[in-house]
Amino acid sequence: MLLCVTASHKTASFELLERLSRTPDDVATTLVGTTPCVQGAVVLATCNRFEAYVEIDESASVDAAAGTGAVLEAVEAATGVPASDLDGAYAVHSGRRVAEHLFSVASGLESVVSGEGEIAGQVRRALTAARKEGTTSPELERLFQRASQAQRKVKNVTALSRAGRSLVRLALELADSRIADWSAERVLLVGTGAYAAVTLATLRERGAQDISVYSPSGRAKVFAAKHGIRAVPADAYAATAARSSLLITCTSSAEPVLGPEQLQRPTGEAAIGCPVGAHSQLVIDLGMPRNVDPAVATLEGVALLDLETIRLHAPLEELQATDAARSVVREAASAFHLVGARQSVTPSVVALRSHIFSLLETEIDRARARGDEDGKVEQALRHLVGVLLHTPTVRAHELAAAGRADEFTAAIGTLYGIEPEAPAADAASASA
Repeated sequence: MLLCVTASHKTASFELLERLSRTPDDVATTLVGTTPCVQGAVVLATCNRFEAYVEIDESASVDAAAGTGAVLEAVEAATGVPASDLDGAYAVHSGRRVAEHLFSVASGLESVVSGEGEIAGQVRRALTAARKEGTTSPELERLFQRASQAQRKVKNVTALSRAGRSLVRLALELADSRIADWSAERVLLVGTGAYAAVTLATLRERGAQDISVYSPSGRAKVFAAKHGIRAVPADAYAATAARSSLLITCTSSAEPVLGPEQLQRPTGEAAIGCPVGAHSQLVIDLGMPRNVDPAVATLEGVALLDLETIRLHAPLEELQATDAARSVVREAASAFHLVGARQSVTPSVVALRSHIFSLLETEIDRARARGDEDGKVEQALRHLVGVLLHTPTVRAHELAAAGRADEFTAAIGTLYGIEPEAPAADAASASA
């Protein structure tokens, strides 16, 4: 059984993700080395996610809850992060859901910026690291290889990789009607993730020069130093926001990070150095969920542009690409499970056919000994066996596709006393 325990920017704080990512390589080795039911483990650790993909021996009668417990114990042992700190910060996928989740991750559908390409390389490197540590398994090999194939197909047949940049470009194009001179704008960027980097590059392309950055998670200094802009400390956030003419929010925060309280200057405060003056402030909210309190739009002189408005006014192919990409991912996941189901029943089918053909050869030898010189009896026997095996073979694949391969194996064991041999691990890996 495949299992995935995932903590990402959607479920956990960046501080927790940083703690988990300090020693990610030790988690897989700890899992495989200390948990008998675990046949393999691959860990994917990035700045926005920490995921453990595990193959559990189904014959060990271990369910998803027990497997999850084993993963959390290994995480605590390897990273020093107590399992209690993970409460509410992770999600669990098991069985058929694992492939669709990983394929979505590899394709960039679960990233902060939808369609970002860096994650594909990180997925490949996670598999390489597991191979190096000897923690992978044939089924995990097949899973991660198919994930890379799905990612390439999403990239080739959809516009997902352009969606993030297009969203920012569309927002700034809509802002053009309000901005005469981009170089004169005092811009405050709220957020330091992938969207922030794309937004900053696009702002500079348009000529913006006076740009500051604030980070609710405390990353402003690092981001500002990397990109050559000013960092805004927490105690200056409200004042800077009130004095900015263009504010763009792009954080992964589940709660609004900008509200009326940040945009209303204290009574009596001088407007010296403030470029806003009497003309309006423009707030662009690129957050999902929304980063800006809708009440901001009710303030005098403040205009709010959010994702819903952007999509309504400028529906481009790139912004429709998510649905197309998810369709590709679902198809790839279905194909993965179908192939896996057929592989799971193959040893039983081979065992049945070998048994029947062994009986056939015995009967053919008898026919020859009795004078079947023209081979007509042999021909008839081979035809009969082919006809008799067709329906059980087809039925075996149908049962496997429905997740009932064990029923076929049990049936041939009951009828013929056949016990199929388990496929060699290296052969299964090679077939992937």
